[in-house]
Amino acid sequence: MLGTGSSIEGHLRDHAKEKYIGAAATSKALGDEKYLEVLGQEFNAMSPENEMKWGFLETSKGNYEWDNADKLVALAEENNMKFRGHTFLWHKRIPDYAMALDGKKSELQKVVKDHINKVAGHFKGKIYAWDVVNEVLNQDGSGNKLRDSLFSRTLGSGFVEEAFHTAHAADPNAKLYINDYGIEGKNKKSDALYELVKEWKAKGVPVHGVGMQAHFREGNIPTNYQHNIQRFSDLGVDVAITELNIRYKLPGSADKKAKQAQDYSHAFSACMNVERCVGVTVWGFTDKYSNIFDQGYGEQELWTADFEPKSSVDAVEKVLK
Repeated sequence: MLGTGSSIEGHLRDHAKEKYIGAAATSKALGDEKYLEVLGQEFNAMSPENEMKWGFLETSKGNYEWDNADKLVALAEENNMKFRGHTFLWHKRIPDYAMALDGKKSELQKVVKDHINKVAGHFKGKIYAWDVVNEVLNQDGSGNKLRDSLFSRTLGSGFVEEAFHTAHAADPNAKLYINDYGIEGKNKKSDALYELVKEWKAKGVPVHGVGMQAHFREGNIPTNYQHNIQRFSDLGVDVAITELNIRYKLPGSADKKAKQAQDYSHAFSACMNVERCVGVTVWGFTDKYSNIFDQGYGEQELWTADFEPKSSVDAVEKVLK
């Protein structure tokens, strides 16, 4: 598959032997044949962009609409891809009836447990790993380390541990992750998470992995990225880069595209060089359907809006090989 500015041999997934290379997919693009072709040829793992978030699945109390999520899972199975479930609990996209339980601990506890059991049960056996909780940390790592949300306010800081225990009981074979942004480098937020994971592991909480989102602006990849991945893996958990893309200030130029390729190479290398970093998922893969919005920045995906591979694809291939 050759395109402008690219000389890749075969497909990226052909070179991802020990670790996976994944893409977040959107059901909105399932009618696009070129999208399906590149997704299936290049990647051996998939995540849903929105289709498994609580408010997308349960549109009103007790009414779960599985169709779009099921389509993505079926597509992954057809293409022999691992599937990462995303996500049981997030402070956004919560159904109105659950939001109305703010301050009602026992009622919200039951609703959260029922939701995790329902979703994990529906997809049991088809999901390689779940992001059990998403973006639960305070940005500065302060306080009890968890952000103010419906869950932390009403259920207390123990809600994370409870969510992991519930998910593990519902699907014992799935790897269970805590997923967040801004933890890629060594900083106050990643330090807070490090201490929490260490504490949870000591208590026997089934935390199997840490997901680092990695939505970067050009030139902003932490210099201690690989070291930080290594220190988490030294706690006895897997690490995954779960939502990688790298945007630059528009308009683009040859220099910016070359720097972007270099940044993608550094990000992939940070994972490939650590034994327990299990894989990298790019958040979207074509600019045509990218859902990352940052005023004045863009063109963050590996493929153009016309599905031409960028020089970043070459850079990723070299790392994988």
